Amino acid sequence: MTVTADKRSDLAAFLRTRRERITPEMVDLAPGPRRRTPGLRREEVAQLAGVGVTWYTWLEQGRPINASTQVLDAIARTLRLDNAERQHLYRLAGQSEVRPARDGERVTTAVQQILDQLDDMPAVISTSRYDVLAWNAAYAAVFPEVVDAEGDERNTMWQTFVQPTWRATLVNREQELPRAVAVFRGAYSRYASDPCWQDFVRRLCAASPEFARLWARQDVADPAPRVKIYKHDVVGELCFATTSFNWSAAPDTRMIVYSPVNDETRTALRWVMDHT
Repeated sequence: MTVTADKRSDLAAFLRTRRERITPEMVDLAPGPRRRTPGLRREEVAQLAGVGVTWYTWLEQGRPINASTQVLDAIARTLRLDNAERQHLYRLAGQSEVRPARDGERVTTAVQQILDQLDDMPAVISTSRYDVLAWNAAYAAVFPEVVDAEGDERNTMWQTFVQPTWRATLVNREQELPRAVAVFRGAYSRYASDPCWQDFVRRLCAASPEFARLWARQDVADPAPRVKIYKHDVVGELCFATTSFNWSAAPDTRMIVYSPVNDETRTALRWVMDHT
């Protein structure tokens, strides 16, 4: 995306105002004597973000320089930008697609309470990259391998294709996996320039020939309600209808609810929760 002079000017003003609202105490820095600048100094932002002082100064001056997604992420974290501000930063800096926030900062207390109220239905907050951000007790009881995973492996796509336990858990794999990869590719097309997405796809292809084969088919699909059947070591099959709800406050994020489709699954789910 071309960055015009007007955008560079807006970017400079935006960074300056965001910097001025962050006090040294907010980032565990000593206030220091005779501080004439409101908020942080430029060199302090550069140090905290791990970028060069001269480079950051040029960026805030509206010089015609390029900023990578990694650098923008570091600046966004340092300046404590919320999701809307982060997206605005990316657009002003000429990034056509904004890397979605993947941490739990978007999962508010109110959203977690909604999850917890769905006591008899597993429910999860997930990004379009299938990163798992939050869940309720029912989800943790049925899918402990996911919630116990760390980093990029707390991801249902990774678990489904790479981890042996989950590979054996999904009963109707032949029907569900092509569809899941097609939905994943539809999301990928919006973030194809993001190095994090690119690296994740490369690692998935390397770790799972099955994923690589389905990825090569180039199929694309939108999320839709599905029926998924899982095999539990003790109670047998658990059959769920999955419904996805988009979250308007975080467009890259959705809530997925697993509704038992029969009395056998409801009874078995209760047993699993009681014995977890």
